[in-house]
Amino acid sequence: YEISACLVGSEMCIREDTLELELAIKRARKTKREYANYLGISEMALYNKIHNTAEFKGSEIAKSEVFLNLSPSLTKKIFLSAT
Repeated sequence: YEISACLVGSEMCIREDTLELELAIKRARKTKREYANYLGISEMALYNKIHNTAEFKGSEIAKSEVFLNLSPSLTKKIFLSAT
C-alpha cells in the first residue's frame, strides 16, 4: 500500500517515498545542494526526482545509498516503491 498526504484542493500529493527520502537527507545531515552535487545533477533535477516528476537512474540510487547511508531495505522502500 502507499500512504499519501494530499493537500485539499490541490492535485499535488506527497507520497510516502518522498517523505522517507526527505527524512533520509535530514538524518544524514546533508543538504539537498550537497546531495545534488554528489549525484552530479542540478538542484532542480534533484527536486524533480524527489517529487516524482523524474525518475532516479540506477546509478543515482546506488550513489544515494552510499551518500545517505541507507540500509538496503530503506533504499528499496524509497526508490523501488510501486507508484
